[in-house]
Amino acid sequence: MELSERKQRILKAIVDLYIRTAEPVGSKTIASLPDMDFSSATIRNEMAELTNLGFLEQPHTSAGRIPSPAGYRFYIDRLMQDYRLSVDETQSINQAMELRMQEFDRTMSKVGKLVSQLTNLPAYTMTSHTESVKVRRFEILPADHGSFILIVMTTDETVKNKLIKLPLEVSETDLKLLGAVLNATLTEIPAESFTPELIDRVTRSAGAAASLVPIIVDFATHVLDECHRSEVYLTGQNRLLGQPEYQDLSRAQEILSALDEDTISNLPAKLDANSPVQILVGPENVAQELKNTSVVMTRFDIGEGMQGMIGVVGPQRMDYAQITARLSYFAEGLGRMFGKQELPEAKKEE
Repeated sequence: MELSERKQRILKAIVDLYIRTAEPVGSKTIASLPDMDFSSATIRNEMAELTNLGFLEQPHTSAGRIPSPAGYRFYIDRLMQDYRLSVDETQSINQAMELRMQEFDRTMSKVGKLVSQLTNLPAYTMTSHTESVKVRRFEILPADHGSFILIVMTTDETVKNKLIKLPLEVSETDLKLLGAVLNATLTEIPAESFTPELIDRVTRSAGAAASLVPIIVDFATHVLDECHRSEVYLTGQNRLLGQPEYQDLSRAQEILSALDEDTISNLPAKLDANSPVQILVGPENVAQELKNTSVVMTRFDIGEGMQGMIGVVGPQRMDYAQITARLSYFAEGLGRMFGKQELPEAKKEE
């Protein structure tokens, strides 16, 4: 929907003011702004029209208005100006990201905590695969009498093993044949290709070890499912309590009880390569529990077929430009960190 330039200027001013104050904005406040050359009556009429069009809401009987989800969406898509990070902000982020950790899980958890501190909002990190994980190789190693160790190695460098009991009639020679059959038929293909027809063919080729095929296929499928599962780290939920929107304890309890890893895992796990940042405003969230909040998320490449995501959850009133700038800078730095490149120097404003 197209809006006149005057309506756009008034809508932008209301969103900017509401982000800063969390208070409904009246026409007199808009008229007092230095760049507004419209009368209070004209602004009132425009605000009424913006309300009728669904871009503003009137929470109380007062004349003040607040942005609606549609108003935030128009602001994000058409009116939001780029936020330029200060030298202190870039240096702070750089210093935080220099705290590299040896263990990946701890790193992602630390990232979430740092993002939450920098934005003063709940933050999450998520890892997912950018491509299908497959079994690279099966290894079958005889163990104690009556058992063997199955080793499954995947294309993302995951290695899992399982101790399996042997039927009495299976010999070491049979196990070697089974290993050869598995590596010839079930490697370098995605789990969805493990069809009943393929499994039947593998079983018929396995000879005396045929009874072991279902056990091995079940374990391999489980390993691949685990590889594909997104790992979610959520932190800083209590920071919502500092936002004016959640001073109402019942409203705060509602969102805090719903904001968990399961809810976050329902958010998009991958973003379009051409749109590294995505903003979900209110009802746009696929998670019903987050319909009264907004989510800003961005991605970074980890390598080895992995993609990382960082995001924040907060009130619809959040400063989208600032949050987007901070997350984008953070993601760029993480991409360099995992790519073993140097972090950028903070640029001073002219």
